[in-house]
Amino acid sequence: MTHPEEDCDMEQYDKPLPLPSAETREFWEGCKRGELLMQQCADCGTYRFFPRPMCHVCNSFSAEWSKVSGRGKVFSWVVVHQASPAFAGDVPYVVASVQLSEQDDLRIFGNVEGCSPKDVELNMPVEVFFDEITEDISLPKWKPA
Repeated sequence: MTHPEEDCDMEQYDKPLPLPSAETREFWEGCKRGELLMQQCADCGTYRFFPRPMCHVCNSFSAEWSKVSGRGKVFSWVVVHQASPAFAGDVPYVVASVQLSEQDDLRIFGNVEGCSPKDVELNMPVEVFFDEITEDISLPKWKPA
């Protein structure tokens, strides 16, 4: 699902974009489909993000991609007031570490939108939405749940 309040003009997007790699391609493909995918160890079931070859719990190299709920809570955040030139028009904005509901140590960074930066607080419930930036890239972002 794309962000309901935004209609991004893909031709004018001039900010840095992620470059999917062999390890992250499935994650970005899921985002394009409106699904938040995480690597999950096929042996012990532990989720992991960022994508990497080996499980940090059992050291297994066996993993699969699993859809997660896209729900979580704000674990930590910053309000950016001084940004690099590409993001200067967006200040102030929130970048948060979101702890996903599936696992206590499963966290992902992203912008929190849909509320004032001053309203973001510790443990605030959030849910993912996907901002379609280009035909190839949709960014996971967060809004109050």
